[in-house]
This record gives sequence, structure tokens and C-alpha cells, in this order.
Amino acid sequence: MQLNQEDGGNRRYLCIQIPQDLQETGNDFKANNVAINEGYKNICEIGKERIRRAGKKIKEENPLNTQNLDTGFRVFKLDETNMNDVYYSANEYSQDLLPMLESNVKADRTDLDLLFGCLLEWGLPLSLPYTSETIEGCTVHTYNDGDLIACFDENIPDSVVKAIAKRQPLRAVFRDSSFADSPSKINVGEVFKLLAPDTRVKVI
Repeated sequence: MQLNQEDGGNRRYLCIQIPQDLQETGNDFKANNVAINEGYKNICEIGKERIRRAGKKIKEENPLNTQNLDTGFRVFKLDETNMNDVYYSANEYSQDLLPMLESNVKADRTDLDLLFGCLLEWGLPLSLPYTSETIEGCTVHTYNDGDLIACFDENIPDSVVKAIAKRQPLRAVFRDSSFADSPSKINVGEVFKLLAPDTRVKVI
């Protein structure tokens, strides 16, 4: 960030850190206690705060030429797939298993988990801009001005599907539970064939 400020560059960087618990690190007991008392639980949280403070300091020290300096960053955590394991052999099925098969997406996953999971599957960069907006009560995510548009709400009305299709994104993503039944899901394909025939539609 400092170099970008000095020469107007556009360098990017990755910081990778194991979320090591501060109470388990023996490097600097006193410093760790101070950080814990300030509310930090692990080294990742300290790292994020250091980046924020560095960006703020650079802007404060150079107010005239840092108006457009990008000091923002995104934080990702490695995790397992967003999808439930719904593949079982016949002898593994039981009555207790049925509630787990109602949705193929894990219950604790957010819209952003699903959005960035799709970006990884399609090989899209994770650093591009995205926006979220509400269309007729549904949350619609647009990534990089239409490289991908996603809506993961339940029971999306046809009008919202058409609004997305009219934007003619390169890719469109919905959840399986976004549709009340199979005919509704088939109708989505027909809407895109009519309004955005070049859009790749995916249902997760």
C-alpha cells in the first residue's frame, strides 16, 4: 500500500495466516495478554487490525495524494464445501435421514459463502467488485458488473428472475430451494433462453 501511494502503482497482495489462538502461542506472553485484553482471539484478528491501521496511517500522512488509494481488503476462511453430502447407497437411507435431504446446501452457509463458492467453481478472481441490492424483497448479488448475478432467496418470483435475465449476465446462479417446484425451475431456463440466451444458468 505504501509503494502504491509513492508511485501510483496498483500492486495486490495476499496474506495467509493460520488462525493460531493467542493463548497457545508462547512467542511473547506479555504482548499476547495485551492483545487478548483488547478483544483479539487469534493472530488473524491481529493481522486484520494491523492492515486497517497501516492503511489509515498512510492516508493520514499523505492526504493530498491518497484519495484514490485502495486500502481495502477481503478476508476468506478455508472451509469444507457449502453442499451437503446427499449421496447415499440404498442401504444407508433411513427415516432419520430425510430432513437432511430437504436442502442440498448446509444450513449454516450465508449468501456470501454461496456466492464466493460459485466464483471458485467457475475460476473467477475473488478480488473483483460486487454489489448487493433488493429487488421485490429478494437479495440479488452482482459480481463485477455482470460476470455473475446470483439470488439465493427462497421462492423467487418470476418477475425477479426476469429482472436478472434482462441484465444479460455472463452467469446466473440460484438455489434449488429458490423454486417452489420443478415446473418453476424449468420456467427459469425458458426465461433465460428468451431474454438472455448466452447466459450460463446454474442451480445449486
